[in-house]
Amino acid sequence: MRNLYKPESYVLPQRLSFIPLKERVIFPYMILPLFFESDEAFTLLYKTVSENNLIGCVSLRDPSIKEPQPKDLLSIGTVCRILHSVKLPSKGMKIFVEGLTRVALRNVLFERPYFRAEIKEINEDVEKSVLSETLVQSIGTLFKLSLSVGKSLPEDLLKTLDKIDHPGRLADLIAISLNLEWKDRVEIFETIDPLERLKRVYQFFSREVQSLSSRIHPFLTPNKEMGRAPRESSHRTSMRSQKEMQEEDPYLAEIHELREKVRLAGMPQKVEEIAYKEIHRLERMNPISAEYTVSRTYLDYLITMPWNKRTPDNLDLTRARRILNEDHYDLEKVKERILEFLAVKKLKEPMKGPILCFVGPPGVGKTSLGRSIARALERKFIRISLGGVKDEAEIRGHRRTYVGALPGRIVQEIRRAETSNPVFMLDEVDKIGVDVRGDPAAALLEALDPEQNFSFTDHYLDVPFDLSHVLFIATANTLSPIPPALLDRMEVIQLPGYTEEEKEKIAFQFLIPHQKEENGLKDYPLSFTPEAVRKIIREYTREAGVRNLEREIASVCRKVAKEIAMGNTPPQLIDEGRVEELLGPRKFFKEVAQEKDRIGVATGLAWTENGGEIL
Repeated sequence: MRNLYKPESYVLPQRLSFIPLKERVIFPYMILPLFFESDEAFTLLYKTVSENNLIGCVSLRDPSIKEPQPKDLLSIGTVCRILHSVKLPSKGMKIFVEGLTRVALRNVLFERPYFRAEIKEINEDVEKSVLSETLVQSIGTLFKLSLSVGKSLPEDLLKTLDKIDHPGRLADLIAISLNLEWKDRVEIFETIDPLERLKRVYQFFSREVQSLSSRIHPFLTPNKEMGRAPRESSHRTSMRSQKEMQEEDPYLAEIHELREKVRLAGMPQKVEEIAYKEIHRLERMNPISAEYTVSRTYLDYLITMPWNKRTPDNLDLTRARRILNEDHYDLEKVKERILEFLAVKKLKEPMKGPILCFVGPPGVGKTSLGRSIARALERKFIRISLGGVKDEAEIRGHRRTYVGALPGRIVQEIRRAETSNPVFMLDEVDKIGVDVRGDPAAALLEALDPEQNFSFTDHYLDVPFDLSHVLFIATANTLSPIPPALLDRMEVIQLPGYTEEEKEKIAFQFLIPHQKEENGLKDYPLSFTPEAVRKIIREYTREAGVRNLEREIASVCRKVAKEIAMGNTPPQLIDEGRVEELLGPRKFFKEVAQEKDRIGVATGLAWTENGGEIL
């Protein structure tokens, strides 16, 4: 049995012969075989068919009647076209008929062995409306759901269904594939109104899909009235076949996989209960619905959060001091604070992570210092920039009722780090903005408060997460824009600008070796004289940090690399003369107070982040 596209046009005669059918109903657009036990019956059939090979088929009201009369036939039959016939090896014939349209039967006469009646085609035209489109969309959704629960459907139906928008034809095609009782099939066939017919088909289809779902998930809905022994037996049977069912049904396999992941995630008890409840909701959702995707994404976040995963700290103070000294010159106050943290953690476990705030001018090494601290502790390092952030949801996340909702940046980054005790750097905390979407600085109050962050609640997750083991480090250029409540929660450590002598030592210990390696000069004997480095500091940079100093040194290294690449002989020693030759004329001039005092003229000094100026 299969269903095809709508046949080409045909002309109906006024009267037509009908074959009575027992326990069979032929719907329009379906092909069905009919069997004739004797060649005589088949020959008589061909004498009665119309010129264009049309024959009628009509079902009996009671299939048990052996000698049907006109009153025993349905008032509605199907006009069919004989496609071809096949002679059976033993005796008799088999013909294939294709249903064309419903017709009403009038003045039925019995002409043994068939019936003959006047026919009138039933018009099934229907205007498109909101109701008809809604019904068609609903039956399409149910059709896709039936595939997910394992219902087998004819291949022709799968190819044709998406192209059908007529309610009557869609109802007939779906009814063909349903496992209906005789009376239900007749009820659908006799329903003339296409919309009403589609409604009834939807009801029967929905029941069949629910029956398939409960058959596939028997252990999810146990009978409350079952005794203990039958229930246990049913559970054991279900568990034995669970693996086979998972292989057949990817939806069931996904649900089982989620349960297993929740069990192994190490969640707190309350969070685990919420996760199982969400999985229970997921089981009852349509897999193709938008809500299913939202719930599935939420479970992914709950499962992949590092609830009890931590990286062990390396508490070797000597090693930590060596690493901090390798990466940064001076900054003794910061280094001492990190060593104090390690010392206390060595003596007391567990210990809450400190909330530090490095304040200083640009280029003094605030961000790179955070990386060094993470390396010294052997922790994961996370950095987010808060400069220009104006939406509170960037910190606390969106509630799941919003389309495209996501957790806040804190939860997202901790999830990516896969550990609950990283070094978390909040860069440029003094440049947070405020607008109608809320105040991100206020949202940080809970995360950066050691008395509250053990139960930080992101709006998306809506469950508490422990941030007390995170080592938060905020950076800022100035303290004035930071709200007092937020500033009060942080331990402020000032990083002042470097002096000329410090910049010179940083250049020789860090910047020159780094830039030689970056520019391919690691094996080339290039060196700088102290006078050349001082000239670059005084005449080509004016800053509190060392960023521009590193840029100028990089410029010198690139020019040397260019000479080597061109086959020339570059200088191996960079002195004061070479600096001006490679970098051009000086950019800054040192202001010097007048050597001779004059009456009425005073020399003033002004403090700046760059080291101070003469007024």
